[in-house]
Amino acid sequence: MSAPHSYFCPCPRGLEIALAEELNEIAALHGSGNTLKVHLQVPGGVHCSGTLQDAYRINLHSRIASRVLMRMAHASYTTENDIYDLTLAQPWEDWFAVHHTIRIDVTAIKSPLRSLEFTTLKIKDAICDRFRDIYNERPSVDTKMPDMRIVGFLDARNFTVYLDTSGEALFKRGWRMETGDAPLRENLAAGLLRTSGWKPGMTLFDPMCGSGTILAEAAQMLAGIPPGLHRDFAFEKFAGFSKEEWIAIKSSVKPNALPTEPTIFGSDISGDMVSMTRNNLNKAGIRFEVPLKQIEAQEVKAPSEVPGILLTNPPYGERIGIRGDSTVEADDMAKEFFSALGTTLKQRFAGWQVFLFTADLGLPKLLRLKEARKTPFFNGALECRLFRFDMVAGFNRREQAKPKTDAAE
Repeated sequence: MSAPHSYFCPCPRGLEIALAEELNEIAALHGSGNTLKVHLQVPGGVHCSGTLQDAYRINLHSRIASRVLMRMAHASYTTENDIYDLTLAQPWEDWFAVHHTIRIDVTAIKSPLRSLEFTTLKIKDAICDRFRDIYNERPSVDTKMPDMRIVGFLDARNFTVYLDTSGEALFKRGWRMETGDAPLRENLAAGLLRTSGWKPGMTLFDPMCGSGTILAEAAQMLAGIPPGLHRDFAFEKFAGFSKEEWIAIKSSVKPNALPTEPTIFGSDISGDMVSMTRNNLNKAGIRFEVPLKQIEAQEVKAPSEVPGILLTNPPYGERIGIRGDSTVEADDMAKEFFSALGTTLKQRFAGWQVFLFTADLGLPKLLRLKEARKTPFFNGALECRLFRFDMVAGFNRREQAKPKTDAAE
């Protein structure tokens, strides 16, 4: 068993609590209970610690983390030279070979240093100089498809340097062959499912499913397919990588029994999107029925007798107009669309919880519905909200049955 390491798992902003919960579940469910420890949540991620095998497990099982970064060093700094010296002192050669290609990424919050580009260069120089001192050779830089990613993080006083164990970002599950317009990232979709309270077995409906990201994430959860099952990771190229341990971790995955009745449903206005969703579900290893329909969102009916969760990322602005009438202004089209959708939700989804994820903060007004809760998230740099609407049974009838106040009273 390897010695413990410190890790940082970045995630979309707004999903820190969900990620910490998920990491604790991975520790409890996948044999990491004694070694994987979850520490501080900070904006944009969660700190944890554990063995190298725990990093393998997080990469395999986490639906919410964007990466698993292993901390190599942490110290205070005043100049770029301090950063160079700290990076030079790390035993990079214990982790990867001189023939591996590298890429350096630096992020900073309130750093007094003038140029992040210069800092990035200093980190690269330090790693190359260390290899040159030992082997008389240096690794090459490859910004597109590097073998190893080194990540620097600066705040006002401290510098931390990490080695990325993931490689490609974890939201790249390896199944997405086709994307629709403005697709939702997979780890954000998984975080929205968790935040909505959806659990495998509950009814789920996405009436604007696009390329099917929310459906594919939910269906993999239902089937018990880990998100990292069909992809490669950077740690597989580490010097001390144990293929046997990795195979053992992957083969300990037990798929769930497949459902006999559908509980996950989707639809979209576009036939192309519906077939794209079918292909993506197939590539994601889904071998049970997920009924899909081509229909406009404002025309849908509840797909199941049992009320459940409706979760969707509605199009906004130009995306609404894709199939719309080009003579109508986009704003009018949006008003019309969301007004009709609000009516459909009230009339046909009694007893459901409806979750809409959008960057349009005025959406409840367009729907003419009052949200029960709104949770802030970031989709990249875009500030968004997950609005929850509770569709109370008898919504419409109750409105109509209210006694009229008598003016004479």
